Amino acid sequence: MALRRWFRVALVLLPALIAAACVPETSAPKTSAPNTGNKVAPAVSLAPTATTTELSSPQPRSATYRCADGATMTIENLGSSVHVVEADGASEDLPASPANQNSRYGQAHDAIVIDGREALVMKGGKTPLTCTR
Repeated sequence: MALRRWFRVALVLLPALIAAACVPETSAPKTSAPNTGNKVAPAVSLAPTATTTELSSPQPRSATYRCADGATMTIENLGSSVHVVEADGASEDLPASPANQNSRYGQAHDAIVIDGREALVMKGGKTPLTCTR
């Protein structure tokens, strides 16, 4: 008899537990419309926001980057590859890797990842370097 009761309770609670597990939880503070009669300011989200220039600024055809070590380099975007010219005049061409995208370029032990106004430059045997336009 106790087994039947337990089985019935389980049948009722199981869908409730599954439904509760499917409800998304966010850690962001709740915001509300300002109350005109209340002098308290509305809640403000502390989550970082991106500006539209960061999200929508495409990589220019040619851009000069200043790196963290003080060096500069020019990256010419050719679409399926980039042509990199360093301050000392050395240059190299890096194909897109994988071929169907336009932010990661590399071959062998050298690579460049372009993200908005920043480029992460990785050379074989050296520490990765962050450069900004």
